[in-house]
Amino acid sequence: MFIPVGACWLNLQEGWWRIFRKTTLAGRSFGDRDHITHATEVATAQLNARARPGIWGRPAPPTRHLRRRYVYVL
Repeated sequence: MFIPVGACWLNLQEGWWRIFRKTTLAGRSFGDRDHITHATEVATAQLNARARPGIWGRPAPPTRHLRRRYVYVL
Protein backbone atom coordinates (compact mmCIF):
# COMPACT_ATOMS: atom_id res chain seq x y z
CA MET A 1 0.00 0.00 0.00
CA PHE A 2 1.39 3.42 -0.93
CA ILE A 3 1.67 5.90 1.93
CA PRO A 4 2.58 9.52 1.14
CA VAL A 5 5.74 10.96 2.68
CA GLY A 6 4.96 12.68 5.99
CA ALA A 7 1.62 10.92 6.41
CA CYS A 8 2.60 7.85 8.41
CA TRP A 9 -0.37 8.52 10.72
CA LEU A 10 -2.49 6.98 7.97
CA ASN A 11 -0.86 3.66 8.68
CA LEU A 12 -2.36 2.49 11.97
CA GLN A 13 0.41 -0.01 12.49
CA GLU A 14 2.98 2.76 12.92
CA GLY A 15 1.38 4.00 16.14
CA TRP A 16 1.10 0.49 17.53
CA TRP A 17 4.71 -0.28 16.65
CA ARG A 18 5.96 2.88 18.39
CA ILE A 19 4.11 2.03 21.61
CA PHE A 20 5.15 -1.62 21.40
CA ARG A 21 8.80 -0.74 20.83
CA LYS A 22 8.87 1.65 23.80
CA THR A 23 7.13 -0.71 26.21
CA THR A 24 8.64 -4.04 25.17
CA LEU A 25 11.93 -3.69 23.37
CA ALA A 26 13.53 -0.50 24.72
CA GLY A 27 16.64 -1.11 26.81
CA ARG A 28 16.28 -4.90 26.99
CA SER A 29 18.38 -7.76 25.77
CA PHE A 30 16.84 -11.14 25.13
CA GLY A 31 18.53 -14.52 25.54
CA ASP A 32 16.51 -16.45 23.00
CA ARG A 33 13.36 -16.24 20.93
CA ASP A 34 11.19 -17.63 23.75
CA HIS A 35 11.93 -14.51 25.81
CA ILE A 36 10.98 -12.30 22.86
CA THR A 37 7.75 -14.27 22.36
CA HIS A 38 6.85 -13.96 26.05
CA ALA A 39 7.58 -10.21 26.10
CA THR A 40 5.48 -9.76 22.95
CA GLU A 41 2.52 -11.64 24.46
CA VAL A 42 2.67 -9.65 27.71
CA ALA A 43 2.97 -6.30 25.93
CA THR A 44 0.13 -7.13 23.53
CA ALA A 45 -2.13 -8.15 26.43
CA GLN A 46 -1.34 -4.88 28.22
CA LEU A 47 -2.01 -2.80 25.10
CA ASN A 48 -5.30 -4.63 24.46
CA ALA A 49 -6.42 -4.08 28.06
CA ARG A 50 -6.38 -0.30 27.60
CA ALA A 51 -7.37 -0.16 23.94
CA ARG A 52 -10.11 2.24 22.86
CA PRO A 53 -11.75 2.53 19.47
CA GLY A 54 -10.37 5.33 17.37
CA ILE A 55 -12.46 8.12 15.94
CA TRP A 56 -11.77 8.54 12.26
CA GLY A 57 -12.34 11.99 10.88
CA ARG A 58 -13.73 15.10 12.41
CA PRO A 59 -16.10 15.02 15.41
CA ALA A 60 -19.65 16.12 14.75
CA PRO A 61 -20.36 19.80 15.43
CA PRO A 62 -22.39 20.50 18.55
CA THR A 63 -26.11 20.90 18.04
CA ARG A 64 -27.42 24.43 18.42
CA HIS A 65 -30.50 25.05 20.50
CA LEU A 66 -32.80 27.86 19.44
CA ARG A 67 -32.92 30.69 21.93
CA ARG A 68 -36.25 32.03 20.75
CA ARG A 69 -39.17 30.39 19.08
CA TYR A 70 -41.41 32.60 17.00
CA VAL A 71 -45.06 31.67 16.61
CA TYR A 72 -47.06 33.38 13.91
CA VAL A 73 -50.82 33.72 14.39
CA LEU A 74 -52.97 34.41 11.37
